[in-house]
Amino acid sequence: MKTTVGLLLLLLTVYYCAAAPQQLLLISPGQCCSRFFTGRIPQKKIVSVIMTHSACLEKAFVIGTASGKHICVSQSVTWAQEAFASITDLQNDDE
Repeated sequence: MKTTVGLLLLLLTVYYCAAAPQQLLLISPGQCCSRFFTGRIPQKKIVSVIMTHSACLEKAFVIGTASGKHICVSQSVTWAQEAFASITDLQNDDE
């Protein structure tokens, strides 16, 4: 019985570790956006784009800038979607 439980815990740990890199693009449910930036951020100033958790009321991207700011932008904004896709593609190319 102890062996079965130990093996199950080991398998769950391996599964979690394998799935972890994909989860890096999501923010935990405690960090949702309530106010949104309505302007446009130049692509050259964007260093990261993270999708808010699906449990958040409003779907958003949190955009990190070169100056260290984190700005919430609605997921319905086209340029933010393109920035997210661009960052995601760059991360996939690095793997």
